[in-house]
Amino acid sequence: MSRDGTLLDLRPMRQMILDIRPDAPPGFDNFLVGANGEAIVTLHGWVASGAPECVLYLWGEPGTGKTHLLRAAESACREQGREVHLLSAGQPLPATLSGLLLVDDVEGLDAAGQVALFNLINQAREGAGHIVASGGAAPATLALREDLRSRLAWGLVFRLLPLSDADKLGALRGRAAARGLELPDEVGRHLITHCRRDLPHLLALVDGLDGFSLSMKRPLTLPLVREFLRDHG
Repeated sequence: MSRDGTLLDLRPMRQMILDIRPDAPPGFDNFLVGANGEAIVTLHGWVASGAPECVLYLWGEPGTGKTHLLRAAESACREQGREVHLLSAGQPLPATLSGLLLVDDVEGLDAAGQVALFNLINQAREGAGHIVASGGAAPATLALREDLRSRLAWGLVFRLLPLSDADKLGALRGRAAARGLELPDEVGRHLITHCRRDLPHLLALVDGLDGFSLSMKRPLTLPLVREFLRDHG
């Protein structure tokens, strides 16, 4: 409320606070491992030094971090000055393999894309380069050509498991602490229980609550969280 008694519209201030703190780019150092230690160590080492196996496939349900890890692998390769290409299913695949090819969301490949990936995997097996692919299901159950499913299953295959509630709560505490925000346990549990459960959304809520708390000049409490979630949850 202003000095003359009129109400002030705080929405522009809130939006400004939410927009000035961009997320760090995806990397191996900011991926929450949870129960996926073997997969992450293998992928990190595989990208850093190469590996005898030429194809690696990651699969898991939405929100388990597949795209994050492919982008982390891309960043690590670029830092080393190595050739790398990251493509999603909607983008055309190259005819010739060189360096490291990262293919996200393979189940979205059309017929031509499936043929192209099959041929590229054959090239990888002949020593032309390496391929990391990701999808939402194990190779045998993907809605793809049988020969491509078989090729994906020939390499290293890792399932990415969802984070536990304890993992998520720890991540929310860490995000809040990095912003100088105290996250009470009851608030963290409320977010995990009553909101969308994927970690990127939960972290975005912590960011939003930080800005909302600052703009309202109120500490982070359950009443404040409920007020925020009515508009942003």
